[in-house]
Amino acid sequence: MPILLHSSRMPVPVETLSAWHFRAGALERMIPPWAAVRAPRSFGGLAEGAIAELEVRIGGRWKRWKALHEEVHPGRSFRDRQLEGPFAEWIHDHRFLPEPDDHSLLEDRIEYRVPLGALGQLLAGRRVHRELVRTFLFRHRRLRGDLRRHAELGGTPLHVAITGASGLVGRSLRSFLTSGGHQVRRVVRGRPDAAQGDIAWNPDQGSIDSARFESLDAVVHLAGENIASGRWTRAKMDSIRRSRVEGTRLLAESLAKLKQPPRVLVSASAVGFYGDRPDLGESEALDESGARGEGFLAEVAEAWESATAAASDAGIRVVHLRIGVVVSAAGGIVAKLRTPFQFGLGGPVGHGRQAMPWIALDDLLGAILWAIRREEVRGPINAVAPEPRSNRAFARDLAAVLRRPAVMPLPATVVKLAFGRMGRELLLAGAPVAPRRLRDGGFRFEFERLREALAFELGRFGDEESIS
Repeated sequence: MPILLHSSRMPVPVETLSAWHFRAGALERMIPPWAAVRAPRSFGGLAEGAIAELEVRIGGRWKRWKALHEEVHPGRSFRDRQLEGPFAEWIHDHRFLPEPDDHSLLEDRIEYRVPLGALGQLLAGRRVHRELVRTFLFRHRRLRGDLRRHAELGGTPLHVAITGASGLVGRSLRSFLTSGGHQVRRVVRGRPDAAQGDIAWNPDQGSIDSARFESLDAVVHLAGENIASGRWTRAKMDSIRRSRVEGTRLLAESLAKLKQPPRVLVSASAVGFYGDRPDLGESEALDESGARGEGFLAEVAEAWESATAAASDAGIRVVHLRIGVVVSAAGGIVAKLRTPFQFGLGGPVGHGRQAMPWIALDDLLGAILWAIRREEVRGPINAVAPEPRSNRAFARDLAAVLRRPAVMPLPATVVKLAFGRMGRELLLAGAPVAPRRLRDGGFRFEFERLREALAFELGRFGDEESIS
């Protein structure tokens, strides 16, 4: 059978490396964002005889992939053996080995056979091997980053509640925190899952199970209607504003009334706060002291942040993360642009000079944990990468990573006709923004350069990186 072997030195002791694999959220963190793979239910850890389930999209249909955990030796190793799935046979051995200087070695060894025997190997063997190489390069890079981040921001395990936990950032934050040893409760609409520790709320009706927030360490508030889901009619704009302002006010006022409220509320905001600033160059990027700009997004962002007043008045430390474009192949703008750019149909929007502040998803997760841990941090934080990029540069970098040209611009007139005000403010406008407070606070970015972040998210690793 073909064998794939990959090992990487990790920046933590072997006990820490092993423990990460045995926690909830680890499986989800290891799924490549570009892959057509999903976890139908959260897997709560490893044990002898436990079964992990995934779903893999093959030929346009989702198929189950079940693996049995066996030969489980905490602190040393475990094995996954396929019971049902896309391979004719699959045996994956994970080994954790001690290294000097409180480091460790992660070794993945996979024996596999593709279906249809020799014919299958002839037709698909090389493609399957390349995809496995991409997958394990991604897995080890992400794991190294997560372990380093948790080591840097260590301390007593946290108990955190997350609103918007079903969104791209919320789902990722949950698995990032739980695999790091923290407890997470989702704040959900509809019927909560008691076994998962969910907290019920319905901001449209002004209801929230506030007692469940007692004694938590932190609340991360990410809920809000998608601003890019359609034209901004008056009703749509009112809905966007209400989903942010009224939901935030309900949460803040509820936390303020608790006997033992969370110590910190990290509440999402957006770089839209700064409006459109075509007059500023990259060297004049705005820090957190920058004034509010003009336009609907700026007005909403200001009201969104102001809606936390009850929490801060009650002594809760409040942090407003002004988030830039989140770079992830699992959702958002990169996922939407990937297909047209792969077909050579990508390019800048309008003149392309508008600023496009961005942040890699994994750095955003790190910034949230940093904001929770740093007791001196409060108020606005620009959650953006230090490398400034224009819309044209963003398109050029994405095309380069995908090895395609970026020669199909989207004219401003088309944007205005197709999307109206949403297109003018969201696609044709922007302000250069700098992460001064993150930098001054010693925050370490995993991805300072956009092209590197895109390559990681899309699995486009350099030819110099190889696996035996």
